[in-house]
Amino acid sequence: MALVVAQEVPTSSSMAVPHGPAGVGEARHRMRVQLRRGGVRESVIDDAVLILSELLSNACKHGRPLGDALAGDGDVRAAWRVDTGGRLTVEVTDGGGPTRPAPATPSVTAHGGRGLNIITALADDWGVRDDARGEVTVWVIVHSDVHDPDAGRRRDDFATRVVAPSVAIPDLEFSDAFDDRG
Repeated sequence: MALVVAQEVPTSSSMAVPHGPAGVGEARHRMRVQLRRGGVRESVIDDAVLILSELLSNACKHGRPLGDALAGDGDVRAAWRVDTGGRLTVEVTDGGGPTRPAPATPSVTAHGGRGLNIITALADDWGVRDDARGEVTVWVIVHSDVHDPDAGRRRDDFATRVVAPSVAIPDLEFSDAFDDRG
């Protein structure tokens, strides 16, 4: 008979993060520490931290800070919680922006545009919520049961959901590389 000791996961945590890259590391560290203390599986924590990083990066790149602050001067809000059913949800709220969050189809050489595709591949679900003040919250259900022994396992189709477009490479023989040598 196995004895399972359940630890209580903090039901919620919320923090202001500077609108810019400065606070992302602190938010990631705080999330990791709190979820570990709460007994969340390491693989779920890894996914949650990556998702939080992507959401914060998107909020700082595409959204305005909360309130009336100018870009780079204000804050965005990061929050995460494990509900009583064991579902881990991560949210990032910013002051809104000119576009709605949506997965992109970046070119092979693009330096960005893959974040929401990564989130889609890792998470159980995600969406966007607007409020009357113009704030935009992107929420992600990282895993629907962090207490499940399979929690955090990558989906079987992860590699097929997040791939670069195929590039045609001509068939070359090893000796072809030396043809121009006299």
